[in-house]
Amino acid sequence: MKRHAAWLATMLLAACCAGAQAQPSLAMPAGYALVWSDEFTEPGVPNSAKWSYDTGRNKAGWHNNELQYYSAERTENAALRNGRLVITARRESLSSAPDWGRQRYTSARLITRGKAEWTYGFFEIRAKVACGKGTWPAIWMLGSQGDWPAGGELDILEYIGHQPGRVFSTVHTAAGSGAKGKGAGTQLPDVCTAFHNYQMHWTPQSIRFGINGVAHFEYLNPGTGNAGWPFDAPQFLILNIAIGGDLGGKVDNSIFPVQMEIDHVRVHQRPR
Repeated sequence: MKRHAAWLATMLLAACCAGAQAQPSLAMPAGYALVWSDEFTEPGVPNSAKWSYDTGRNKAGWHNNELQYYSAERTENAALRNGRLVITARRESLSSAPDWGRQRYTSARLITRGKAEWTYGFFEIRAKVACGKGTWPAIWMLGSQGDWPAGGELDILEYIGHQPGRVFSTVHTAAGSGAKGKGAGTQLPDVCTAFHNYQMHWTPQSIRFGINGVAHFEYLNPGTGNAGWPFDAPQFLILNIAIGGDLGGKVDNSIFPVQMEIDHVRVHQRPR
């Protein structure tokens, strides 16, 4: 979970190179069945049977020098409205909270850890991300076992507000993490104004990332053991908006509040 600013330059170069190549399709394989989903149809707060709030580093401060406080069960930061999950980052200080770490921004970080975890599958999250300088929304997964990066990290979508119109997918392992993570980016000019299907197909042989049925990055199992492929073990899903930090960069305070809206989360797997 700790990364470095040099990672951004690496991803920009990868995105440039990837853009010159033909992009293969990414579709859910025949025979896969829906095993878990959230359509966010009930108003109120996120379903506690499916989601938890990750607040563990509020007092100490979050990784990557991020600036946000992640709240729990606070509709100002995470609520279900009109069939969508809305995560909102705000410019405010919750100084009355016992775990407040002097942050000047609030947000939410929702996780499925301990409630739903998966090994392999076809994942689709339909979302419209937050925009503005200093925002760092993400849809990603972490290994349920072991410390980072040994447990692995799969970034289905990351968007950095000071690089408008470009999104990234990245894989982090013990063999390559932070600035040495493997990934690529692609241009998506309306990432902040339109909904898109962010997808990942994870098998024992490879992990492919794409948007709206078009792949933009594939990570192959190198066959060198757990250091390069910790992905034969469960991972849990994370939805969040980080603010500032090593990758989020300088924050434009005029943008707040900003929102990431998620229309659905769907996980399909091959029947066993």
